[in-house]
Amino acid sequence: MSTAEIVATAGTDLAQEQQRVHKALARRKVLVYTLRIGILVVTLGAWELAARAGWIDPFFFSMPSQIVDQMWVWATEGTSQGSLWKQILVTMEETLLGFVIGAVAGVIAGIALGRNKLLADVFSIYIKVANSIPRIVLGSIFVIALGLGMQSKVALAAVMVFFIVFYNAFQGVREVDRNLLANARILGANQRQLSTAVIIPSALTWITASLHTSFSFALVGAVVSEFLGGLQGIGLMIQTAMGTFNANGVFAAMVILALVALLMEALVTALERRLLHWRPTTVSDVTI
Repeated sequence: MSTAEIVATAGTDLAQEQQRVHKALARRKVLVYTLRIGILVVTLGAWELAARAGWIDPFFFSMPSQIVDQMWVWATEGTSQGSLWKQILVTMEETLLGFVIGAVAGVIAGIALGRNKLLADVFSIYIKVANSIPRIVLGSIFVIALGLGMQSKVALAAVMVFFIVFYNAFQGVREVDRNLLANARILGANQRQLSTAVIIPSALTWITASLHTSFSFALVGAVVSEFLGGLQGIGLMIQTAMGTFNANGVFAAMVILALVALLMEALVTALERRLLHWRPTTVSDVTI
C-alpha cells in the first residue's frame, strides 16, 4: 500500500470516528434533556396530586396550577407595585450592574494580589474579615447608608460577586504554569506582556468558571436587598406576598427568579465559549 493510500485511509477512519463521537454526544444531549424534563414533570405532577388529595396544605405549600394562575394574573393585570415586567427589569438592572462591578473589581484585585505576594500577605487578613461578615448584615448597612433606591441593591450584589470572582482570579494566577512563565521571560517578555499574554489567558478558565456561580449570587444579593428595603423589584414582590400569607405569590416569584437565572446562565455560557474558543470541547460543554 502506497503512502498516499495510507494517508487517505487514515483520514477516512478519523472522519468516521469524529462522526461517531458527534452522534454519541448528540444522543447523550437528547437523553440529558429528556431526563431533565421527565424529572420536572414527575415532580410537578406529584406536587399537584399531593395538594389536591389533601396530603399537603395548599395554603402553605400552594400547587403548580395556582402558581401558574398567579403568574398569569401578574402578567396580565400587574402586581401591587406595578407592571410585572417593570419589576423584573428593575431587579435585572440591579443584578447586572452589581455583577459587572463585582466581577471587574474581583478580577482586578485577584490578579493584582496574585501577582504580588507582598500585597497578598498584607491584605489577606482584611479580605478574610470582610468575607466573614454575613451578607444580610451588609445588606442592612447598605440600605441604611445608601437608601431604598438602586444603589443599596447594586452594592450588595457587587459584594456578593466580588469575593467569588476574586478568589478564583487569585487562584488562577497562582496556578499558572511556572515553566510557561519562565519560557516567556527567556523570550524577552516584560511584566505587562507576561500579564496580558500568559497570566490572564491562563487564569480565564478559573475566572469564567466563577462567573456562572457569581451571577446567581448577584441575583440573590439584589433580591435580598429589595426584601430588606426596596421600592420595586422581585424581592419586594416576595415580601408583599409573604406579608399577606400568599404562598402562590412567593412560589411564583421564585419561579420567575429561576427563569431569569437560567436565561443569564445561558448568556454567561455563550460568553465563556467565546472567550475560551481555543479550548477543546468536552462532554460537559455539550450536555450541561
